[in-house]
Amino acid sequence: MRQLLLPLYIIFFAALSLACKKKTSAGPQDEKPGKLRVLGYLLSDNNWHNAVNSIDLDAITDLNLAFLNPGADGSFSIDPAVKQVVDKARAAEVRVFMSIGGGDAPTHLAELIKPAKRSAFVAGIVALMDQHGFAGVDVDLENELINADYPAFVAELRVALTSRNKLMTAALASWNADKIPDATMRNYDFINIMSYDKTGPWNPGRPGPHSPYDMAVSDFNYFNQARGVAAEKLLIGLPFYGYGFGAGAPSSIWYKDLVAQYAGAENADEVTVNGGGKIYYNGPGTIRRKVAFALSSKAAGVMIWELTQDSRDAKSLLKAVNGKISE
Repeated sequence: MRQLLLPLYIIFFAALSLACKKKTSAGPQDEKPGKLRVLGYLLSDNNWHNAVNSIDLDAITDLNLAFLNPGADGSFSIDPAVKQVVDKARAAEVRVFMSIGGGDAPTHLAELIKPAKRSAFVAGIVALMDQHGFAGVDVDLENELINADYPAFVAELRVALTSRNKLMTAALASWNADKIPDATMRNYDFINIMSYDKTGPWNPGRPGPHSPYDMAVSDFNYFNQARGVAAEKLLIGLPFYGYGFGAGAPSSIWYKDLVAQYAGAENADEVTVNGGGKIYYNGPGTIRRKVAFALSSKAAGVMIWELTQDSRDAKSLLKAVNGKISE
């Protein structure tokens, strides 16, 4: 009997050892348990190691560092202290992605994704990802960068990341995704839906909410139903800022500054300023409503632009997010 049991003990402890190794590995699937992923962008000009101290890592599951872009020659010049950010976040069980591009991305990215320079650009991205221990790459190429070279670039980066068991995500909006083939969209592990900027200071003749609840619903339905992307791959975007229209209103304002300057602003989605102008934004009530929709639609989670714009008190939008998830 003992001779039969000995191999079983060996098998058991071997399996236990493998399980422990898997649990402590730093692969892209590491994550906090929960009903919904909470991804936040952290915007900084190569100073993320200081910016990360202003956010609550316990309140998020994923962190996108925005933006890690190369020079015109394709080389990256990134502060080595970024590795400290990744290590700190991973200690809090937060996945960290390097995000490339952005709404104001360098124009030379258009040259780097062309056939002649594409492979070198991909190799540089992968090298930086490996060097700092990122869980993957977030592709936030917008506007003119969604062009004829975009699908091939995404496909080549996908192959490189898959070989390393890394993730690839994209920040996309319903107004630019129609330029992207279905096959390209399927290359992404997750899509962060930019459900905001329906209007803004660039369109002063069209005042109103730039991120209403019905926009979140229609954007989700576009990607899920019209484009066939599974709900568990979609994150619904939440803005932590507002836009102003009319006399006396700032063109844009962070949520934390808004609630500091206007008493009771956290109880609404718009405020009227001295002069008669208005600021439109998402208050905690609308944020909770969008989170409820993400839960009911079985979405992967919510995405935040941008974490440092939040207040760090009872009026916090991030607290509203987590409060709704935990109900």
